[in-house]
Amino acid sequence: MLEIIIAIAVTAFVAYFVLKGYQAQAMLIFGGVVLMVCALVFNKGLPLEQDQSTGSHLLDIFQFMKDTFSTQSAGLGLKIMAIAGFAFYMHDIGASASLVRVLTKPLKKVQHQPYLFMALCFFVGEFLSIFITSASGLGVLLMVTLYPLMRGIGLSPLTACTPIATAVAVEIGPAQGNVNFAAEIIGIDVVEYVVKYQILVAAISLVTIALLLVVVNKYLDRNLKPTNCDGDADLNIDQQTHDKLNQAPTIYAILPVIPLVLIFLFNKLTISSIKMDVTTAMLVSVVIALIFEYFSLGNAKKVVNSVQIFFDGMGKQFANVVTFIVAGQTFAQGLKAIGVIDVIIHSAETAGFGAVAMTIVMVAIIMVTAVLMGSGNAAFFSFANLVPEIAGKLGIAPVMMLLPMQFVAGMSRNISPIAPNMVAIAGVANVSPFALAKRTAIPMLGGIIISTLVSLMIF
Repeated sequence: MLEIIIAIAVTAFVAYFVLKGYQAQAMLIFGGVVLMVCALVFNKGLPLEQDQSTGSHLLDIFQFMKDTFSTQSAGLGLKIMAIAGFAFYMHDIGASASLVRVLTKPLKKVQHQPYLFMALCFFVGEFLSIFITSASGLGVLLMVTLYPLMRGIGLSPLTACTPIATAVAVEIGPAQGNVNFAAEIIGIDVVEYVVKYQILVAAISLVTIALLLVVVNKYLDRNLKPTNCDGDADLNIDQQTHDKLNQAPTIYAILPVIPLVLIFLFNKLTISSIKMDVTTAMLVSVVIALIFEYFSLGNAKKVVNSVQIFFDGMGKQFANVVTFIVAGQTFAQGLKAIGVIDVIIHSAETAGFGAVAMTIVMVAIIMVTAVLMGSGNAAFFSFANLVPEIAGKLGIAPVMMLLPMQFVAGMSRNISPIAPNMVAIAGVANVSPFALAKRTAIPMLGGIIISTLVSLMIF
């Protein structure tokens, strides 16, 4: 029982200070270190196995962090950094904006049905999120393109914001950090994880969320009078973003799609004679983009120097997401070391909890953590590492728990008014992020419930 009390106290402490604006990675590492020290003090467990020990159990805590940095930087971390570097480069040359421009243009044909139009905007945003993985970055682009159109057909500012704020709710595709992390924990290729496990659950979840977006917003708008405007007057956005949308040639719309084509083309499910991992696909795609840029600009020096944008993006993502992975794993190791996982599993077995009940418990933990921290990555990276041990003791495949946890992490972020994408979109539209969260809460909760149920029923 002591383990549970300490774990709850430390977790509450970490969550409280993250909500107060303290840096999340630092607080997760601090929490993990405290848990491991408590484990040593109360003789509950060790930070590292004896054969991996430095000779000092206290130093083993820092050795664990060093080992995690080493393994993640060379493996999953490199993938995520390469994805981020490519995304930064696509944004800088206007290719992301070009893709958004091309895919949003056909929507104008259904503007006579405002709420159907809004639902279709959500689907377009989700499709774009496969290629543009930054929720905040995609949100700003959609605010420049889709938001004025939705306002122009009479939708309220908050209604026009909801499909944009939830555009990356259902995280799917091999370019998403959480997707790669889940695949790595399970021990399968990311394409196999997407094709075999993600697609069906994602499709059902998307339809559910779209329907709930229509119902909720239509209900909340029932007392509002339709007000048609061009939408641009609402926006608090810089001119550079407007210019970015129109600066790139239309042909550039194919560039963000190239990595996904390569990844899905060259893997064991399609062309197995050639292996193409995520990092390699991103590097090949950057070279192709540089060739496009040379023919577009004709300035070799400028094109070559622009590669620094790719490297800067890699570095920024290391500072953000990769450190989140290490921080989350340090916190998870603390929970393991103090023995809280064994206590939870023993308690679940005593209470008659099976695999389904434990999966629901883990999903609930992810949901609460993501809402409190405003980050799906922080929540998933902190607790996903616990799954193989829990699943092993319950006698189930880890994917049964990881799949709903991964989906729920992304959806729960869009309930939080402190999530960066929610704050960014609300700021652009001059609305309250708390008011926006009220609009997204029910659709996201619906998506959370349906994705969990479908995952449990199928897998």
